[in-house]
Amino acid sequence: MKIIITGVAGFIGSNLAKTLLDRGHEIIGIDNLSYGLERNIQDFRDHPKFKFVFGDIANPLILKDFHSEIIIHLASQKIPRYTNALRTLDENYLMLRNIIQKCILDRSKIIFASTSDVYGKNEKVPFHEESDLVLGSTTIKRWAYASSKIYGEQYIIANSEEYGLKYTIGRFFGSYGPNHNLTWWGGPQSGFITKALENEEIEIHGDGSQTRTFTYVDDTVDALVKFVENNSSDNEIFNTGSNPDEEISILGLGKLIWKLVNGENSEPKFKYIPYSSFGKYEDVMRRVPDISKLKQFFNFDPQYSLEEGLKKTIEWQRKLLGK
Repeated sequence: MKIIITGVAGFIGSNLAKTLLDRGHEIIGIDNLSYGLERNIQDFRDHPKFKFVFGDIANPLILKDFHSEIIIHLASQKIPRYTNALRTLDENYLMLRNIIQKCILDRSKIIFASTSDVYGKNEKVPFHEESDLVLGSTTIKRWAYASSKIYGEQYIIANSEEYGLKYTIGRFFGSYGPNHNLTWWGGPQSGFITKALENEEIEIHGDGSQTRTFTYVDDTVDALVKFVENNSSDNEIFNTGSNPDEEISILGLGKLIWKLVNGENSEPKFKYIPYSSFGKYEDVMRRVPDISKLKQFFNFDPQYSLEEGLKKTIEWQRKLLGK
């Protein structure tokens, strides 16, 4: 198939593009390189079935000369701690609007990268696809990202009902691995690995008791490939994550990464950062997926435990940083 990937030079986009090329698909990859990196696509930049387009999906003209059977929309602004709420809300809407209009015109399917963040403050874990989405006050800008993704899901479904748009929505849970961004944009594990490699204090937000379920990128990509190649994914929403028993506290993650980098006998170094230093901010205390739907539809089975995935990620990051 011919497939467009937005955010192709980013973390998931680059890993996904390589896998799809290996499976014989033709890829048009679009990225403005604001967060993606050219080094992420160097291994396949000259592949005969790959075309790179430098551009911004918020520009309504960027897609006019390209046609595909599927658009995988990964490009996104994240939690406003990294940018600002207005940019998150504006850009996530504009990019999605342009892609949906293109999909309707070309009768293409959209595969949309949503997020586990949409479950917000719901305390009933693990989350399944029909779980309530519980956000905090609109005065807390942290919820702008989740709001933009909830709106995105609703907008896609509304266009499906009105115009017959085909879609699959994946709610990603903490993907990590080679090519992840080395700043906080890449997730806590990225910054923790760098600090451990440099034998510096790992920064823990709050007391570190908040939990997450992390997913090695190969497992995320495996799910996305199934969304591409299996029509039973049409017009469905899937939690895309690891097994629920992989849940770990952020403090526990820091301890595990320190041990894997510096050995069992090395005492980890931590610096605790109070939430008050972020201004008016709320964190999610638990984030655990129910992936039974993904298993039911595709016999999906995550292949990497957290420790196995972290070992591969640390090896990649150590090499990249020359540590």
